[in-house]
Amino acid sequence: MMHDAHRNADLFTGKSLMRAIAIGVLVGVVLFAGFSMAAPGDTYFEAETCYRNLRQDSHKAKYRHNWMRCIQKFQSVHKQDPDGPWAAAGLFMSAKMYQSLARFSGNTSDLAEARDLFERIVRGYPQSRYRPKATVELRRMGRPVISKKPERVAKPKVRAAGGATPKASYISADACYRNLRKSNQKMKYRSNWQRCIDKFQSVYDKDPEGPWAAAGLYMAATLHQKLYAFSRSADDLETASDRFHQIISEFPDSRYKTKASAELKKMPASVKKRRSAPVDPIAEKIKSSQARKAPTVADQKSAAPSSPGGIVTVTNLRYWSNPNYTRVVVDVDRETHYAHHLLKKDPSIKKPQRLYVDLNNSRLGENIRKTIPIHDDLLSDARAGQYSKDSVRVVVDIKSFETYKIFSLKDPFRIVIDVWGSKTVKAPGTPGPTDTVKKGGKIPPGSLAKQLALGVRRVVIDPGHGGKDYGAPGYLRGVHEKDVVLQIAKRLAKKIKSELKLEVILTRTSDRFLTLEERTAFANTKSADLFISIHTNASRDRRAYGLETYFLNLATDEEAIRVAAMENATSTKNISDLQKILFDLMQNAKINESSRLAAYTQTAMVGHLRNKRYSRVKSKGVKQAPFYVLLGAQMPSILIETAFISNPRECKRLVNPKFQERIAEGIVNGIRKYIKATSPTAFRKQSLQTRPRG
Repeated sequence: MMHDAHRNADLFTGKSLMRAIAIGVLVGVVLFAGFSMAAPGDTYFEAETCYRNLRQDSHKAKYRHNWMRCIQKFQSVHKQDPDGPWAAAGLFMSAKMYQSLARFSGNTSDLAEARDLFERIVRGYPQSRYRPKATVELRRMGRPVISKKPERVAKPKVRAAGGATPKASYISADACYRNLRKSNQKMKYRSNWQRCIDKFQSVYDKDPEGPWAAAGLYMAATLHQKLYAFSRSADDLETASDRFHQIISEFPDSRYKTKASAELKKMPASVKKRRSAPVDPIAEKIKSSQARKAPTVADQKSAAPSSPGGIVTVTNLRYWSNPNYTRVVVDVDRETHYAHHLLKKDPSIKKPQRLYVDLNNSRLGENIRKTIPIHDDLLSDARAGQYSKDSVRVVVDIKSFETYKIFSLKDPFRIVIDVWGSKTVKAPGTPGPTDTVKKGGKIPPGSLAKQLALGVRRVVIDPGHGGKDYGAPGYLRGVHEKDVVLQIAKRLAKKIKSELKLEVILTRTSDRFLTLEERTAFANTKSADLFISIHTNASRDRRAYGLETYFLNLATDEEAIRVAAMENATSTKNISDLQKILFDLMQNAKINESSRLAAYTQTAMVGHLRNKRYSRVKSKGVKQAPFYVLLGAQMPSILIETAFISNPRECKRLVNPKFQERIAEGIVNGIRKYIKATSPTAFRKQSLQTRPRG
């Protein structure tokens, strides 16, 4: 720039006035350039201070607008000088903050924003030291690193929605809500509510101190309140409560303060009590990570990472049983700590052996059945009582048992008690343990199935979701996972019966809601030999496609954790807690058998579709993850993600009856290969039995 200025000035040689003007202009340009280079640096340090203060104030960290204020400061570093030395740093810190925010909000859109920002760094700043850092973060998030030719990022163009005034944004959000209320069908889907909520929230985010900010917050809170009527999720009421309190705190002179106060008075007592004892989210994250460093399998205390304030309510007792297995579920309206203990039989006071669970900070619900008679071969009954003024004790009276397991599930919180009886009697002609053990005491792969004469006779097929649980929405309008998987499951059941001559039972044959723990208990009580759960995959990235098969185990990558969280209807932060209770499953031979079944099924499905000339059939392989629906299954169990319902091409295939038939055929081929591997004579015996005599 200096060279150009001197060259221009030399054109006026001999004209001192013009040279003086040129020099003055040159000095001005240099000073201006120096100022503009310094400004992004100052903005960056200001943003860094904002973020540091936020991390030190747990109260501020509860509110999204405080996060967005710091994020916008970091992004303004890039906007001020997209080609300057601070631009990549501003983008990188914006992305890191979105990552941190996602851990608190549980909102996948925050993670998507982080990914987009990291990708902008990779594409636009190939020489920056932040490019390798962004690449590492993308790999951690399970996102492939972009290999396109680097291109300089232009100044970002403001989109119509993003550049709209707060008033225009409010009018747009109001129109969204009006359209939503007109359609009972639309109101069934959380995504439609969230879209309108985000629009109202953006009114505040655009101008937190403007005249429309309180109105935007109030409507966002109101929609969360109304969403609760459909979702029955306490988180929606909690979010509404937070927004109303935020209005009272930040807009004391606004007419919306009075409205917010009135709405808070209508809130259920449980929400008010929970609000009165706020939890420090940063401290809880630290506490949770410290607890994960040394999990103890034998510890009888619950794995709940947080210590919620206020009283929780025990709302229900449920059970499923057969002669060798019983599952009891204790439903609680909110997470709490619990402990359990096994009491010995005491003939002197005519007390049987008992297993009890004590729930802290809890009380019995008003309409709960305090005693449920079971009277199977294992348990007499299960009963709940108010043990003290702030604790509930649930007791199961035991007749006999081999082993038991107690664990908790989340969203909603419930405690599961599994009790197993003695192993079933070995069928005549079944090989004994010594028949299949190699020299040196090693058991060859698959020998467990042969030892137990697993000879598959009964298969339980579980179509995922159902009823109020719609599953993932499809790319095509009106298409939902719950309907597609039921159609595939029915076709699969028909083919297993006709081709493999096995008994097949479906967990649901209609649009009916089942809890995840109920599905596993169903398979156990039906004494199933195989359990197959059918699902469709989904991703925010509509380009994602492929088939994959899972078995129950510790998750090995971020993608597996994402899928498990989606199918468990919980957040990814809960997966680490769930994995603790799986440590004692590591020696469970069912895991080995499930992995073999998954491998045969995945290979057969993909191969069959390719043989039928389907293009772009991608195998995402066999993976392992902690799925609620497979937890406690007594038989080899797998979960199949048949395709991505969010992908345009695969969604069209999934609703096609012919493709559904091909998927079912591939699964049948996999089951057949698994049975042959574990019991080589299975189909030979079957063919001899069905061969005509004479």
